Amino acid sequence: MTTTTTPSGRAASLSPFLNKVPAITATFWVIKVLSTTIGETFADYLAVQVGLGTAVTDGAMVTVLAVTMVAQLRSRRYTPWLYWLTVVLVSIVGTQITDFFTDQLGVSLYVSTAVFAVVLTAVFAIWWAQERTLAITAIDTPRRERFYWGAILVTFALGTAGGDLATEALSLGFRTGAVIFAGLIALVWAARRVGLGAVPAFWIAYVLTRPLGASLGDLLTQDRSYGGLGLGASTTSLLFLAVIVVLVAREQVNVARHGVRAKGESHPVSAVRDLTWAAGGAVVVALAAAVLTPSVATATGTTTATRPATNRPAIETDTTSPLGDLTPFAVIVDDVASSASRGDLAGATTRVKDLEVAWDDAEAAIKPASPDDWHSMDSAIDETLTALRAATPTQQADSAALAHLQQVIGTLEQKK
Repeated sequence: MTTTTTPSGRAASLSPFLNKVPAITATFWVIKVLSTTIGETFADYLAVQVGLGTAVTDGAMVTVLAVTMVAQLRSRRYTPWLYWLTVVLVSIVGTQITDFFTDQLGVSLYVSTAVFAVVLTAVFAIWWAQERTLAITAIDTPRRERFYWGAILVTFALGTAGGDLATEALSLGFRTGAVIFAGLIALVWAARRVGLGAVPAFWIAYVLTRPLGASLGDLLTQDRSYGGLGLGASTTSLLFLAVIVVLVAREQVNVARHGVRAKGESHPVSAVRDLTWAAGGAVVVALAAAVLTPSVATATGTTTATRPATNRPAIETDTTSPLGDLTPFAVIVDDVASSASRGDLAGATTRVKDLEVAWDDAEAAIKPASPDDWHSMDSAIDETLTALRAATPTQQADSAALAHLQQVIGTLEQKK
C-alpha cells in the first residue's frame, strides 16, 4: 500500500493511485460540451484549411491520442489538463471512426448507431463482470481506467452516429437537434431527481452531450443564410478553447490546493461556487457570440456567388434543388473550370481550395436536407480535388473531373 495525503491533509493507506477522473459537477459538463465542438472543428481545420487531408489527419490524431493516452494511463493521479486533453483527442478519434464508416464505407447511420450501441453495451457488461461497478467515482485501478477510456471512446462514436442520424438521416437539422438533445439531457436530469441511478444517468447524459455539443457548434459556425450565427469554425473554436482553458486552469488550481479526492470523499469546492463558474463560462460564450455575430456577418457578407463572371458561362442554379441554392459552389466550379481550360492548373488548384472550404463549412446545414444528394456532390468534389492535386496533374483529367462535377450540379438543379 502507498501512503498518500488526502484533501483533508491526513495520511491514509490508499490504492496505488487515487480516482483518475474529475468530480461530476456543472463545470465538468460545460467543459465536456465545449470540448466536443473543439474536437470536431479542429480535425476539420487540419484536414481542409491546413490541407492535410482526411487520411493524414486521421493518422495524426490517432497517433497523438495514443501518446496522450499512455501519459494519462501512466499518471498516478488525476491531472486536469492531461485528462481534458485526452477527452478532446478521444472526441476527435471517436468522431473520425463514425465518419469513416459513414463517408468512406457507406455504412448506414441506422446500422452504425445500432452497432456502436451494442459495442458500448458489451463494454459495460465486461466491465461489470470484471469489477462489479461502472461508477466513475471508483476509477482507482489501472484496469478500471482502461475500461473507462474504452467506454468513453465508444460513447463518442455512438454520440456522433446518433446525432448524425437525428440531424441528417431524419433531417432534423442542427437547430432542432440542439433543442432535442438539450431536452433529452434535461429529462435525464429530472429522472435522476426522482430516482434514476447515478451511474446510468451519467452515461446516458455523456452520450447525449456529444450531439448536443456538435449541434451548438454548428449553430454558431454556420453562415446566417443557413440558419446559423455565422461566427465561423475558427472564431468558435478559439472562443470555446479560451473558456475551456480558464475552467481547466481553475480545476488545476483546485487540485493543487486541495489535493486529489480519495474514493468516497466529497468534492472540496462548494457546489454553488462551481455552478457560478460553469454559468460564467456559458454566459461568456453567449455574450461573445452576441457581440461577434454582427461583425462576422458583415465581414463575410460578400459571398463567392458575387464574384465577377468568368470567361466560362455560369452554371444555372435553382434554389429549389434538394440541397438548396448551390450558386456559391457553382460559381467557384465555374472559376476553376475556366482556369483549367486556359491551362492555368496552378490557378485552378488555388481556387478549388475555396470550394473545399466552402463545401466543408456548409455540410452541417445542407447535408440533412438530402444526404444522398449531398454524398453525390461530395464524391464529385473529391474527384475534382484528387485530379487537381495529383502529383502530375493533366488538363485532360482535370477537365473531365470538372465536367462531371458540373453535370452533378446541373442534375441536382433539375430535381424538385
